[in-house]
Amino acid sequence: MAGEIQEKPRMNFPFPYAPYPIQEEFMAKLYQVLETGKIGIFESPTGTGKSLSLICGALTWLRDFEEKTKQEEAQLLAGEINGKDTNKQLEKGITESATNQVSTGEPDWITQFVQKKEEREATQRLKEEQIRKKKREARLEQIRHNVQLKYASKRKRSEEEEEMKQLLQLSQDILSSPSESGALEPLDQGEEELILAEYESDDEKKVGNRLSEADDDDDDIEEEHVTKIYYCSRTHSQLAQFVHEVQKSPFGKEIRLASLGSRQNLCVNEEVRRMGAVQLINDRCMEMQKNKHEKKSTGEETEKKKTRVSRTVCPFYSYEHMQFLRDEVLVQVKDIEQLVTLGKEMKACPYYGSRHAIPAAQLVVLPYQMLLHDATRNASGIKLKDQVVIIDEAHNLIDTITCIYSAQVSGSQVNRCWGTLKRLKAKNLMYIKQILFLLERFVIVLGGNVNQNPKTQNISEAGVELKSINDFLFLCQIDNINLFKVQHYCEKSLISRKLFGFVERYGAAGAVKIRKADQKMSGLQNFLETLNKRQGEEGIPQDSSEEAEDDQPKMASPLMHIEGFLAALTNANQDGRVILSRQGTLALSSLKFLLLNPAVHFAKVLKECRAVIIAGGTMQPIADFREQLLQSAGASADRIEEFSCGHVIPPDNILPIILCSGPSNQQLDFTYEKRGLPQMMEETGRILCNLCNIVPGGMVCFFPSYEYEKQVYMHWGKTGLLTQLAAKKKIFQEPKRANQVEQVLAEYAKCIKRCNQTGGPMTGALLFSVVGGKMSEGINFSDDLGRCVIMVGMPYPNIKSPELQEKIAYLNKTMPKAAGQAPGRMLIDNLCMKAVNQSIGRAIRHQKDFASIVLLDHRYSRPAIFNKLPQWIKSQTQVKAGFGPAFAALRKFHWEKKSNGEAVSS
Repeated sequence: MAGEIQEKPRMNFPFPYAPYPIQEEFMAKLYQVLETGKIGIFESPTGTGKSLSLICGALTWLRDFEEKTKQEEAQLLAGEINGKDTNKQLEKGITESATNQVSTGEPDWITQFVQKKEEREATQRLKEEQIRKKKREARLEQIRHNVQLKYASKRKRSEEEEEMKQLLQLSQDILSSPSESGALEPLDQGEEELILAEYESDDEKKVGNRLSEADDDDDDIEEEHVTKIYYCSRTHSQLAQFVHEVQKSPFGKEIRLASLGSRQNLCVNEEVRRMGAVQLINDRCMEMQKNKHEKKSTGEETEKKKTRVSRTVCPFYSYEHMQFLRDEVLVQVKDIEQLVTLGKEMKACPYYGSRHAIPAAQLVVLPYQMLLHDATRNASGIKLKDQVVIIDEAHNLIDTITCIYSAQVSGSQVNRCWGTLKRLKAKNLMYIKQILFLLERFVIVLGGNVNQNPKTQNISEAGVELKSINDFLFLCQIDNINLFKVQHYCEKSLISRKLFGFVERYGAAGAVKIRKADQKMSGLQNFLETLNKRQGEEGIPQDSSEEAEDDQPKMASPLMHIEGFLAALTNANQDGRVILSRQGTLALSSLKFLLLNPAVHFAKVLKECRAVIIAGGTMQPIADFREQLLQSAGASADRIEEFSCGHVIPPDNILPIILCSGPSNQQLDFTYEKRGLPQMMEETGRILCNLCNIVPGGMVCFFPSYEYEKQVYMHWGKTGLLTQLAAKKKIFQEPKRANQVEQVLAEYAKCIKRCNQTGGPMTGALLFSVVGGKMSEGINFSDDLGRCVIMVGMPYPNIKSPELQEKIAYLNKTMPKAAGQAPGRMLIDNLCMKAVNQSIGRAIRHQKDFASIVLLDHRYSRPAIFNKLPQWIKSQTQVKAGFGPAFAALRKFHWEKKSNGEAVSS
């Protein structure tokens, strides 16, 4: 068997062109990891065709796996060989059954009977699944080749669309007709959103759930999930780029691919899209589809619901239409934009249509959060059992998981939420009172009072305090409250959305909009008026819920943030900390849950999946992934495989230099204490001035922070260094606003192109950027846009940060020392070098590109730091103690590239 696996890497992989040797190595290793069911950490620099290698390597394995499975199933059904030898799942089930029977002391004949019964049932299930597969394949084949079927489906959709328009018009007529005397007055547009959903306890719902399941109109039988690959990345644009690579690959015509996304990206209902906020879109969508499945009412209840049927049922949430959309998705590879266009054309919901395609899809493309967040994963219908997961652009995977499961609420949000929620306490009394009590205790531990304006409440004892989860619950005196039940109530009652709608429509004071002065108010209006009066009676501060922080978007109810914080408090005590930050006023103070152990939430992914691939352009230092994430999640060392390849560029197309001192022999030491010294900033300016004389095109200079970049820029302006730089390169600065990045980059590129064409004393442009900023990741500085990348100092994180200190303490306590270095110290170095590696990787983007990299700080030469550089950079790096030799090497490098005519126009 071992020899068989060794033969696999030497196979030929389908590829759109002759692959690079490193791509062949990548695909071979990937195939081996998938075949043996392991966890792979893959590093392949940007520009080496990583995405295409992932596609062709993984889909080749999937094709072979499906073919082998078909052969085994055919043999099993034909009875040619023992099913126990050919069907692993059957073997596992039979073995477990036999073990259970033996453990109970049953006779052998009973055990054998159970085994044969298991075999018969497994065979029957296999036959049924094969029938479903054949039907599905026949249906998809029809759609591919039978144009008449497409036209028939389109005609049917048009007829149903016309019927839906008539229904909507009828509903509008009903709404516009005057109400009869004594009858319920129709609600204003959107008012039905504010009615708080009735909530039943868990016991009351047991019977109700069975009834609602029996009444499901769609009568949909869940389809068996085929073996598939889940591919996830950070952003929708990266996912779209990956899908385009799939379309261009040899598998583009045959693969069944489903692209998943958020409702915000996929919703085609303009009424819902207009709500803008992600959470509001989600809640509105859930409410509209929930109404479709509610038990049919009779009598007076039916008449009441007639007034809002047109606004509570989504016309795009049609089961039959979504099935048509699902088939179209599976027939041809489509990205998110194409899916939305198709959904509008077919009058079907792309969000749910794409989810219906998951079981039959061979490749599912989705964002990080949808796969890594357990609740979102389950709600999306994603099943990881025995499947393959590929996580691309995974250099920030640990931080991503930490952020997903962390939560923060400000004192102002807590106080505002309490003030608004207080008015709704008449409904669902028990849970509302519990939430009010929780909010009041949160304000008290921050040193505030719920009955006062949070912006005017001064906190007497300012400072930061860290608590374990249990200690925080005891401090708040809420250890006797079942947070799981409170969280469940918030989720099922949609109270956060109702609360937001109430404040949005009627303002903080709960002012009631009266349609007619002499008209009797009923229903919701009467309820709101009662709440408004109660506010004055109970002395609730009217401005407490009006306050909105400048840094908090208006997009969500404060209770949405509270719900996230309550969910975080249900983590195990050892896996997180609560940070109490008391800062001046209650509005500025906050409560934050910090997840210390992301492995606990990644463990389920590793346990369920057949294989997991963690890939990225720059994964160094890899130790973080191996120790903090994988081994801490229970993965054994022999299950983890690492693969790192070089770049496709020739070795002499890159010149990385570690510079230890400047032109005046000033040692380059950019520690926090020394980097602000005038002589250090001036030495940096002299280095850049010299480099501007020899580097053509564009230069990108990274600073460790926006504050330091501003400090250096102002100092150079006073000393005249800025003028000297501007004589050779036009200077650009990275903007802090994301919406200005494209404009700055366009002007930067335009200036370089103009200088190349016209000649003259100005040779290009110089861009000041910030590590971890808008341009340190995802931006392409290929060719003349980045002929030289300069890293000023080392971007170490703020060691005084309470979050970082707690993380260091946690790692020192739970992780063993490596190479004589404490885990906390390693964390700081790793965070720094991850940021450096991401930044300097912006320059080399394809095989014929070339660039120099200059690291300004003597600390880069230390072995503990030097060894954390990517291998393809580290192998070419030169350490220069003085500026003279470094300048000579850089001048020779760029002169040779220019004279050899290798410069590629941007």
